Amino acid sequence: MSTQRNLPEAMFFDMDGTLFQTETILLPAYHATFDVLREKGLFTGETPPEERILGALGMLLEHIWQRVMPEASIEARLAADELLLQFQMDALKQGQGKLYDGVAETLQVLHDKGVRLFVASNGLEGYVGSVTEAMGLSHSFEDLYSAGKYQTRSKVDLVKIALDKHQIGSAWMVGDRSSDVEAGLKNNLTVAACDYAGFREAGELEGAHIRIRSFAELLEYV
Repeated sequence: MSTQRNLPEAMFFDMDGTLFQTETILLPAYHATFDVLREKGLFTGETPPEERILGALGMLLEHIWQRVMPEASIEARLAADELLLQFQMDALKQGQGKLYDGVAETLQVLHDKGVRLFVASNGLEGYVGSVTEAMGLSHSFEDLYSAGKYQTRSKVDLVKIALDKHQIGSAWMVGDRSSDVEAGLKNNLTVAACDYAGFREAGELEGAHIRIRSFAELLEYV
């Protein structure tokens, strides 16, 4: 049985694994990236398992590559950054990629209720903006916050910047990783944990006030 809560002034949404089914463009881009790295002589051997990149979603880019290819050079990691982004951007331009079921409709309902909507992502500015635009969500969000744009070291800091800038008194943090839970709790927000992407590790969502198994379920709590 869901518990109705007061309608917040604002909601902050993680992007990958919360709004966007990242793997729909990430995995082809991931394999293409390693093909090019091998061609350039920056990486040898088999492409690391997909589970490494999927398990790293939500992390800062530098931490992602430390996890995916810990023995690789800084040059290889920087090249991987650029290649992965470019392949994903190309995929979005070609109309690839998919939102989770109910995302567009649920955001519209929240927008109509007067909730101010924001994205808070550890991704790059260009990626976050491109996904938002390509998926037809630009009209729903008041602003987009990315670690790439604000050079933040944690999502806690990123959300704090947004709260202060927009003078928001009450808000929710909605996301699927421990960084989202931490960002919400340390900024005294209600945390809604998304438990449907399958990228999280055991225990990551502990401390969340709400746990939803589909995006549309969010509406049961407001």
